[in-house]
Amino acid sequence: MLKYILAVLLPPLAVLMTGKTFKALLNLILTAIFWLPGAIHAVLVVRNSETQTV
Repeated sequence: MLKYILAVLLPPLAVLMTGKTFKALLNLILTAIFWLPGAIHAVLVVRNSETQTV
């Protein structure tokens, strides 16, 4: 739940917390262009990361 809140508020940090460095850099670029694409990407990465660990 905390990662989803971070995905909306600080998208690159949430992606970095999943351990995917390249995706975090991509998310930083998306967030720099405009916040919404970065937030959507972060939510998708966090969701994908949680489904892989279960």
